Amino acid sequence: MKKKLVVLTGAGISAESGIKTFRDSDGLWEGHNVNDVATPEGWHKNPALVLDFYNHRRKQLKEVQPNLGHIILAELENEFDVFIITQNVDDLHERAGSTNVLHLHGELLKVRSTKNPEYILDWHNDLNFGDFDENKNQLRPHIVWFGEEVPALEEALTLTQSADYFAVIGTSLQVYPAAGLIDFTSRKTPIFYIDPKPVKIPNLRNPLEVIPMRATEGVAFMKEKLLNQMR
Repeated sequence: MKKKLVVLTGAGISAESGIKTFRDSDGLWEGHNVNDVATPEGWHKNPALVLDFYNHRRKQLKEVQPNLGHIILAELENEFDVFIITQNVDDLHERAGSTNVLHLHGELLKVRSTKNPEYILDWHNDLNFGDFDENKNQLRPHIVWFGEEVPALEEALTLTQSADYFAVIGTSLQVYPAAGLIDFTSRKTPIFYIDPKPVKIPNLRNPLEVIPMRATEGVAFMKEKLLNQMR
């Protein structure tokens, strides 16, 4: 029976494919204040700006490819039951071949009704005013904005609690509730933490291996460590 490897990924893994991180050092996302493009208030204030912003993100996503970090995580399904919990809204894990991907913060290539959160559609082109659900309600990006509930959190907690191995890749562990998932691992669960600038994880009692590398290098290093433990 395969061991379960649960992986929490953040912006760092996608950055190596050319997608800018959610918050750059200047506090902006692609030149925009996140309050203007990633909050319900921003949507109500200027929906045209929000629609245009995510239309550009969708176009950008078509121009990038999964990197070695994404690919190795997909390959690890040969040896482990791998479950990806990602804070990223891109589809690079899926395009690399990962089959179990849970998006905490929504998906760029989906839209949903402004009135019915269960009405979700695949969407690969521009989203415009006049794009409606079946009841003539405007569609919006299927993104969990700041201040909104995280519908996938319950499933993420269940996965985390059942992990035999847990990995954190390319995330600052500053955005909650995702950052709090690590606290729900079993204390015996080994944790791999891959980030070129790792932060201190307070009150952690798990076996911890810090790998201060970029995702592409660090995931390859982690794979060797995991396979050596199986031999």
